[in-house]
Amino acid sequence: MQQLLVMAIHDILPNKVRHSITCLCFSFSAICSKVIDLVKLDELENKATIILCQLERYFPPSFFDIMVHLIVHLVREMKCCGPIYLWWMYPIKRYMKILKGYTKNLHRPETSIIERYITKEAIEFCSEYIEKAKLVGLLESRHDKRVEGKGSIMHLITPSLEDFQQAHLYILNNNNEVLPHIVRHKGLVKESNPKMSMNRVLKEHNKTFLNWFKDTIFSDDNASETLRRLADGPKRNVVT
Repeated sequence: MQQLLVMAIHDILPNKVRHSITCLCFSFSAICSKVIDLVKLDELENKATIILCQLERYFPPSFFDIMVHLIVHLVREMKCCGPIYLWWMYPIKRYMKILKGYTKNLHRPETSIIERYITKEAIEFCSEYIEKAKLVGLLESRHDKRVEGKGSIMHLITPSLEDFQQAHLYILNNNNEVLPHIVRHKGLVKESNPKMSMNRVLKEHNKTFLNWFKDTIFSDDNASETLRRLADGPKRNVVT
């Protein structure tokens, strides 16, 4: 569900599929609630069944393993056992996966799990115990201050012209105030080359937009200060 939710948010899937995934998320949110409304349980159970039927229309059979099917029974079990977060097995199954990762010796799995579990506990205890301890006899790393946001060594670099133009074009393409000028310039490129494909139009647009945008903005007395700064571009030298 977590993998599907990412695709639904980013508009990768069709609208009907995204709607079903979103409804599934709302159903899980209601199922995991600490307060149960008994009146809505039947409606929630019917909705879960409908959502699974919709998903069966959109996804292949290999998607529907036993874990997906268990969603149908969760509401029924809530009526018998109460709030589901108190007794369901998802956290235990997730932790069993962690314990499986501790098994390196297949001939002695229990011993392997115990050994690595004790090692993990010892490391966690030591890390908490010496977290605030002061190092004795060890030099401090010169990168510590930089990690904390305090720069210790500064460099001045000059990016290549290609990197500079790509960075400038990226900023312009992600600014709402520049968007009308981008659309206008693409139209001019297409108008001057009617037989040019959209891919070539885009390449020509990326190649010529910076100079055209700068000339257009500085020749317009009504252009805002933001557009003038964006058209002027960033500084060539970068401090790191």
